[in-house]
Amino acid sequence: MAKLAVVAVGGNAVNRPGESPTAENMFKNVRETAKHLLDIAEEYDLIVTHGNGPQVGNLLVQQDLAKDVIPPFPIDVNDAQTQGSLGYMIVQSLYNAMIEKYGTTKKPVCAVVTQIVVDKDDPAFKNPTKPVGPFYSEAEAKRLSEEKGWVVVEDAGRGWRRVVPSPKPLDVIEKQAIEDLVKGDVIVVAAGGGGIPVIRKEDGTLEGIEAVIDKDRASSLLARVLDADLFIILTAVEKVYLNFGKPDQKAIDVMTVEEAERYMREGHFHKGSMLPKVEAGVDYVKATGREFIITSLEKVHEALRGETGTRIVP
Repeated sequence: MAKLAVVAVGGNAVNRPGESPTAENMFKNVRETAKHLLDIAEEYDLIVTHGNGPQVGNLLVQQDLAKDVIPPFPIDVNDAQTQGSLGYMIVQSLYNAMIEKYGTTKKPVCAVVTQIVVDKDDPAFKNPTKPVGPFYSEAEAKRLSEEKGWVVVEDAGRGWRRVVPSPKPLDVIEKQAIEDLVKGDVIVVAAGGGGIPVIRKEDGTLEGIEAVIDKDRASSLLARVLDADLFIILTAVEKVYLNFGKPDQKAIDVMTVEEAERYMREGHFHKGSMLPKVEAGVDYVKATGREFIITSLEKVHEALRGETGTRIVP
């Protein structure tokens, strides 16, 4: 068997900043993303995970506008809807990219609607932190907060957004099915948007709960439970920085787990952007003793050769 890579693609791979979130634009971006992912699949068995914050947020806006005609769905069902729609886009784009590159589909591609177990008593339910939906001006965000009861925050200097609970992922319900598909030489799209948050009831049955799980944390969990050889998070920047956005910002090529934990304590990474990515990488490296990479989609090939990106090492 080839080595297994879990690759998490950020929202930028689906919707670019300032771009209208149409299906046409999303397909255009995902098709470009698929070409980079296909190159990774030549060297590794591949599991692709993806975000859904903008998409599930937009769905919530649509449902709010139509609430007098059609009752809105809870967030967990919206998570499932976006997992399905984005999974379809990624699967089709990878399928087509293989035909364009090889003249045939070398591997099957499959999206798995994935449920992730969380604790119903997770403190996150009392402290919403996960940004969803579009960016707003401060005035518009505060107006929506008053009108709709939303919790809104300023998001890493990019504008204001709604935030919802983001509990810690504990287990992957479909992990055996995903592992079996990978062993069958299938490229798998899984844990989209961080997975659908569910709780285990006392009788062992599952029930959805309103939240959005951070996709980086869920991807790290998936990489750990499947003992992946490589975990990569692809985001909008080529490297992680100390003092990001300040005159003295400094790129990091390599940091140990201990250094990463110190930088997190010192507040170098923003909660809405880089912090969960570094935390996800630290959790993976601690559990596996292997390296973790953060870089941009466009630079992933150079990062795999050790020429760029940020690595977290034991």
